[in-house]
Amino acid sequence: MTKNTSAITNGDLKAMSKAFSGKRANRIASNASIRAGVASAATNFQAVNDLPFTFSVDLKQGKITDQQSSGRCWIFAALNTFRYEVMKKYNLKTFELSQSFVFFYDKLEKSNWFLNNVIRTKDEPVDGRLFAFLSADPICDGGQWDMLANIVNKYGVVPSYVYPDSKNAENSRWIDEYLTSLLREDAAKLRKIAGSKKSASKIDKECLEARKQMMTDVYRILAIAFGEPPHKFDLTMTDKDDKVIQDFDITPKEFFDKYVGIDLDSRVSLINAPSKDKPMNRTYTVNYLGNVEEGNPVTYLNLPIEVIKKAVVDQLKDGHPVWFGSDCMKFIAGKEGVFDRKAAGYEELFDIKYEFTKGDRLTWYDSAMNHAMVILGVNLDKDGKPDRWRIENSWGKDAGQDGYYVASDEWFDEFVYQVVVDKKYLDANTIRYLDQDPVVLEPWDPMGTLAD
Repeated sequence: MTKNTSAITNGDLKAMSKAFSGKRANRIASNASIRAGVASAATNFQAVNDLPFTFSVDLKQGKITDQQSSGRCWIFAALNTFRYEVMKKYNLKTFELSQSFVFFYDKLEKSNWFLNNVIRTKDEPVDGRLFAFLSADPICDGGQWDMLANIVNKYGVVPSYVYPDSKNAENSRWIDEYLTSLLREDAAKLRKIAGSKKSASKIDKECLEARKQMMTDVYRILAIAFGEPPHKFDLTMTDKDDKVIQDFDITPKEFFDKYVGIDLDSRVSLINAPSKDKPMNRTYTVNYLGNVEEGNPVTYLNLPIEVIKKAVVDQLKDGHPVWFGSDCMKFIAGKEGVFDRKAAGYEELFDIKYEFTKGDRLTWYDSAMNHAMVILGVNLDKDGKPDRWRIENSWGKDAGQDGYYVASDEWFDEFVYQVVVDKKYLDANTIRYLDQDPVVLEPWDPMGTLAD
C-alpha cells in the first residue's frame, strides 16, 4: 500500500458516526428515506408544482407505448415520431407501428456486423481492449438514430397489428443471452479460419461461406423467438370520422415511403458534448459502432445547446415531434413525471452538491446518453424562451403522468445530449459543418453509448 493511502480506522468510524448523528436533519432524512426510499424522500413537491403540464406548443399524440422489459427505447421513440405523422396525415385517433419488426432486423444486422468485425479485427488479441469491447454485448438491445435510419431505409416499417410483440421482444434477456453465446462461438471459428496458413483468397472464401451459414442460424433463432417478419401485407386504418383507409399487398418499404413519408436522409443528429476533447461545430463518428454493413455511419454534429434548442423549438412549432437522447437517470422524480434538479432533490436530501459541469460528466464517465424519448411540446416564456418541455416516454401509461413527463429547461441544458431534427431547421452556416469529415472517436467514448 502506498504512503498516500490509508485504511478506515475505528476512530474514523466514530468520527463519521458522530458527525452524522449529531445533526437533526440527518436523522429526519434517514427516517424518511428508509421508510419511503431515497427517490420519494428526495422529491421536492414545491419544485414539482413549479413545472405544470401546460405548454404553449403542444403536439397531441396517440395511445402511450410500452417497451416492457427490453432496451428498445430508441426504436419506440423513433416510431412514435413516425406514427405522429401518419396520425396527422390520415386523421387517426391513435396508431402504432411495430417495434418488433425493427427489432428483428436490428438483431439480424447487428449479428452480421459483429461477425464482419471479427474478421476485420483478426489481428487483435482476444483479451485486448478492442476485441473485449466488441464481444462484450454484440447484439445489445440499444441503438442510435442512424442505426434506426439504416434499418428503416433498408426494410421499412409495418403497423403493430401486422407484426405484434412476442414475449421475447417484450423481455429480450434470454434471446440475447443465447444468441450472444452462439455468436461468440462463431467468432472463435472465424478467428481459426482467418488465422490459418492458407492463401488470403482461400481464407476470404472460407470466411464468407462460414459467415453465411452462421447468419442462417441467426435468422432461424430470431424467427423462432419473434416470428418471421412479413414481406407484404394488407393495410386497414379507420380515421376519426370512421372512414376506412385500405391498401393491399404492399411491402414494408412501400408503406413507409407512402404513409409515413419522412425523408430520413434529411434528418441530422445533433449533440451537445461540451468536453475539452470535442470542439464545437465539428462532426464526429464512433469507430466500430453500427448495425447495417452497407448503411450510413453513426454521425453527430456537436453544437452549442442554444443552437440545438432553437432547432427543436422551430421543428415543434412546425408541427413535428423530435427524437432525443438524454441521461434519464439524473434527477428524475419518476412518480411525478418530472426531470428537474430541484424536484429530484437528492442534493438537499444528502446535504451535498454535485459540481461537475456537463463536460466533466462526460470526461469522467459519470453521464452519457442512455435513453431516447420524444419531445412533443415546449412552453415559451414572455420572451419566447423555453422554460419547460413536454416529453413522451415509452415506459407505459402508468409511468410519470399517464406516460408523459415534463423537463425543466435547466435539466435540458445539463442532461440532454442528442436531438434529431430536419436540417431545414438549421441555418446555412451550421449546415455547412455537416460537410466535414468526421473525427473518429474510440468505441468506448461516451458518445458511443447506446440508448436502451
